[in-house]
Amino acid sequence: MFTILKNTKLYSPKFLGTKDILIVGEKIIAIEDNLDAYINDKTNVWDAEGKIVTPGLIDQHIHVIGAGGKKSFSSMTPEVQLSELIACGSTTINSLLGTDGTVRDIRTLYGKVKALEQEGISTSMFCGYYGVDTPTITDSIQADMIFIDKVVGCKIAISDIRSSYPTAIELLRKLNQIRNGGFIGGKKGILHVHLGDLDTKMDLLFELVQKYQFPIEHISPTHVARTKPLFDQAIEFAKLGGMIDITTAASQYIAPYKSVLYALEQGVSIDNLTFSTDGHAGLTKFDADGKDVGTKSAMIHKNLQETILLVKEGNVSIEEAFKLVTTNPAKNLGLKHKGTIKVNNDADFCCFDKDLNLVDVFAKGKQMMKDGKVIVKGNFES
Repeated sequence: MFTILKNTKLYSPKFLGTKDILIVGEKIIAIEDNLDAYINDKTNVWDAEGKIVTPGLIDQHIHVIGAGGKKSFSSMTPEVQLSELIACGSTTINSLLGTDGTVRDIRTLYGKVKALEQEGISTSMFCGYYGVDTPTITDSIQADMIFIDKVVGCKIAISDIRSSYPTAIELLRKLNQIRNGGFIGGKKGILHVHLGDLDTKMDLLFELVQKYQFPIEHISPTHVARTKPLFDQAIEFAKLGGMIDITTAASQYIAPYKSVLYALEQGVSIDNLTFSTDGHAGLTKFDADGKDVGTKSAMIHKNLQETILLVKEGNVSIEEAFKLVTTNPAKNLGLKHKGTIKVNNDADFCCFDKDLNLVDVFAKGKQMMKDGKVIVKGNFES
């Protein structure tokens, strides 16, 4: 069965004008001004007249099995369901553990990302968690990189009271395993670094790059806009060629889209910025008087929301703004067939009306949302 998306206002995310897109199975086969020659009684024709079409969104930092409890077991956050991701246009996710590498098991995480893949989206994951004692599926980070299909890197935390206070040498040894395992396993390989709010900020990462000359593209700092001093340092990291990740649902001193505008004002290329949600991380819930009344999950729709604010309030073009949730995270993670709409890439699309309301979603060639309603749900969703 062929599917043709007709008359799309196509952003790849670069604006390509009005185009038809031919899909066969999960892949994009052709993009042309007119593909009527392929239409026959076996062709599914979907008219996208008047709709803005972008790549499916990528969330590179999300807790799909939930996060560890901040206030004992009852505060552990729930798993992510497929419909939640489709509802906000996330057709590719990369998941990870948080503070907890004990109750939240790395093998359980692998099982969940495999399940979401089987339900229709694309998935990957990091081994590791906050601590220096990296949880892995095999016997090492390097073996995970080589033998475990979903593992594209490793997570650790620095400059956080909950971290294990790793040294530069300990980080370098992890990077060695990540990079060498990536060479053998055909992956890019990155060390994904949770940043807390301690005064040490990103000092360790600058030491890795400047003193030990480790290639900066394998180091992926996140939560960089947690505080203004941290973000100013992250801006310098980006100017050295690093990719910095702004969290949209937590860990922010100003609205995430405003962080992007500030970084651009300081001379950072938009090609060195990404958004991720930290979705389903555990956040403290406050009442109207500011009293701590429990725990809530970080919202997974915030990437979409902040990207649209970047366009509407920040006057950043669609093709530039959507890089933060398409091409840039794909480059950061080393995902070869994601992040852009082009021939031979996966057929992942978000379709918007003229006001940038999300109305249709396709993942790997299959329509998952139609006219603003999720039509494909997870196996245990009603």
